[in-house]
Amino acid sequence: MKDFSLLKKNLKKDFSQFKKIKVALLGDSATQFLNIALRGTGYDSNWDIEILEADFNQIERQILDPDSELYQFQPEVIILFQSSHKLLGKYNKLKGHSHADLSSNEIAIIENLYSTLNSRIDNVKIIYLNYTEIDDSVFGSFSSKTESSFLFQLRKLNYELMLFSAKASNFFLCDISTVQNLIGKTNFFSTSIYINTEMVISIDALPMIANRIIDIINAFSGRSKKCVILDLDNTTWGGIIGDDGIENIQIGTLGIGKAFTEFQHWIKKLQQRGIIIAVCSKNTESVAKEPFAKHPDMVLKLDDIAVFMANWDNKVDNIRHIQSILNIGFDSMVFLDDNPFERNIVRENIKDITVPELPEDPADYLEYLTSLNLFETISFSKEDSERTSLYQVEAKRLITQKSFTNEEDFLKSLNMTSVVEPFDKFNTPRVAQLSQRSNQFNLRTVRYTEADIDAIGKSEDYFTFTFTLEDKFGDNGLICVIILKKVNENSLFIDTWFMSCRVLKRGMENFVLNTIVKFAERKGFKKVIGEYLPTAKNEMVKNHYSDLGFKKEKETWELDVDTYIKKNTYIQIK
Repeated sequence: MKDFSLLKKNLKKDFSQFKKIKVALLGDSATQFLNIALRGTGYDSNWDIEILEADFNQIERQILDPDSELYQFQPEVIILFQSSHKLLGKYNKLKGHSHADLSSNEIAIIENLYSTLNSRIDNVKIIYLNYTEIDDSVFGSFSSKTESSFLFQLRKLNYELMLFSAKASNFFLCDISTVQNLIGKTNFFSTSIYINTEMVISIDALPMIANRIIDIINAFSGRSKKCVILDLDNTTWGGIIGDDGIENIQIGTLGIGKAFTEFQHWIKKLQQRGIIIAVCSKNTESVAKEPFAKHPDMVLKLDDIAVFMANWDNKVDNIRHIQSILNIGFDSMVFLDDNPFERNIVRENIKDITVPELPEDPADYLEYLTSLNLFETISFSKEDSERTSLYQVEAKRLITQKSFTNEEDFLKSLNMTSVVEPFDKFNTPRVAQLSQRSNQFNLRTVRYTEADIDAIGKSEDYFTFTFTLEDKFGDNGLICVIILKKVNENSLFIDTWFMSCRVLKRGMENFVLNTIVKFAERKGFKKVIGEYLPTAKNEMVKNHYSDLGFKKEKETWELDVDTYIKKNTYIQIK
């Protein structure tokens, strides 16, 4: 991670090739150096961040005044920072039993600010920095037993913030309390600087705070890590399986084996959260798989691995093969390998992949990796926990497909069915999640939160569709979303069309368009209008509308409903 001086130097570089994003930074203390750290970190994440930095301690005025600079600026993201030190100042002004009302009063104020922002700025994302722990030591260890203590109120407020964030879909907590725990309070906060400048975050802590904020922005902008690729020998376990044998590799509860076991537990939790786990190892496959199947102390099992590549080919080619199976971008992948040579080869040949510089001592692996916060997310669903099995099934499809010489025969053999439904309370979380994560097959790349999806589903101006896909190998779940907007009595505009890349080349595009046109006919619309907005990742759908028979009209694509000929597909409505 770069230090503050290097982030500051980033500001002199060329941002012109990066996507612009408007961010408002509101704090109750000085934020000018956080501003610099954010813009500098933004450069390293390919963001051109335009920041409105309000005067400190002007949060409520900026949000409650409809004529403030905040609303003239119309930010896409608002960062709110209310510090523990200012909160302690409020606590000190209270008397007696009123101390016990501090957290309740604060959470009510925060909820009111949130409600006001949502009513005045459409689709705004709010990032709230939680409260770092400080103890005035008035009650000592008894602080945890009395609601009158500041520490009790502070911890209660952080808990209430978590509960509020869980139900407010466009309100994201940035956990700077954890950052303070990682680097220590003396590195996070300087009393002399605070007294003289009103800064409560030290220069040394700013890069990590800025990184955490940018991680959240990346996550709700579809820039998230989806896959971790593991080397095996001296990465997943200690020792070399081919030389040492299964009984001598280091794993378990003794010595350095404990470090590898805890590392595997972390990888297992990532897999259960929805991160795809793949293996890329220079090994004989049968030998490499043996510990997963037979070693009693292995936490990871073969069922946890979506793609298993163990051979003597170079790792760059194997990683490329893994990518071709998973059909996700290299920038969504993390490669973990203990060997510096292998790490450098992969970095040099696969530009966008993330390759952490693992410490020499395996005991430090986990502490180092967790500090990087590589797998930021803004959502979690049932489909996430089932992702590994979906990709394992996809690998079986690819193997089966190779046995067919004719693509149509292969598609017929799949016995594909789809359930088509509008947005509802059951599928809304998954729709929002796909909206945030879909990058390649996404015609306009408009991001929606759960609150947005809920509002669209209830609006009379929109018509919504979700599509599942199931075949003889298994159920892919919800894989496509369509949002149609009524332009006038004759025309429908395709506001959103995104689809999981796992189901490409199975005729789903034809099935979806048939569904759209059939709906338009039933409702009396004569024209369907599409739009392609190019991004760095969605070039694969550049010709989507032309391939489907739409005609170019200036900046949009149009399809005549009356002359449309139903397209051939091997998918049946279930």
